[in-house]
Amino acid sequence: MLPATFDRFRDIILGTDPDAIGAPDGIPSSFLLAGAGPLSAHYIPFDYLNRQARVVVVGITPGFAQWKNAVREARRQLALGAPEHELLRAAKYTGAFSGAIRPNLVALLDHVGLQRWLGVASCATLFGADARLMHVTAALRHPIFVDGANYNGANPNMLTTPLLQAQLLDYFAAEAAQLPDAVFVPLGPKVGQALSWLARRGILDEGRILHGIPHPSGANAERIAYFLGRKDKSALSSRTNGARIDADRLALRAKMAALGMVSLS
Repeated sequence: MLPATFDRFRDIILGTDPDAIGAPDGIPSSFLLAGAGPLSAHYIPFDYLNRQARVVVVGITPGFAQWKNAVREARRQLALGAPEHELLRAAKYTGAFSGAIRPNLVALLDHVGLQRWLGVASCATLFGADARLMHVTAALRHPIFVDGANYNGANPNMLTTPLLQAQLLDYFAAEAAQLPDAVFVPLGPKVGQALSWLARRGILDEGRILHGIPHPSGANAERIAYFLGRKDKSALSSRTNGARIDADRLALRAKMAALGMVSLS
């Protein structure tokens, strides 16, 4: 079966009120893309691809809240008669990186020196005037649920589970192949492993994957603070492996130098 596209789901989205759906189990079966045992993949209108992007930020997979937000925004845009390209961009970026995640991500990318490589004052402008330079996506583009709960990337293994592997190849790999000159920022080690798996298959260039940047979630505050030099190693709790972060930073510095980026301090 060919990968799902918005045209197939336009009328289904129009006829669906996401605010009447309280849990993943309530998503209409017409959105189902694939299922196997406790796993299910459901369409989300995230078809938009920014082909001008020079940096691609990659999460694991959208969750249920993102599914609701995207479907709600797609319905709103359809009612306004928006062109499909604008509709899909709006649906994809509604609520993207809200809360503490956005300032954390900006601080991490600026610390790495990505803003200089892009030729902008700060990566904060990627959420405004320089949005054309960034593409936001997920290793698993469409929401994955396990027994009706958001998939966290750990169980089952994305790279050895046929349904998840197919989703990775059918959607993210197809996007990545159209962005050969971009650098990829995986949000978390599971995403990094998926990107390296694709690199070993010739779909991505391992040299353009920026491993080692901590996940920008507010729950990851201590790792972020240490990476940014805002907290001493001696003050880290037992939950944070400073040596691992140091090793990741060294590897990242070497990769950045190979790409012509100014090294982080």
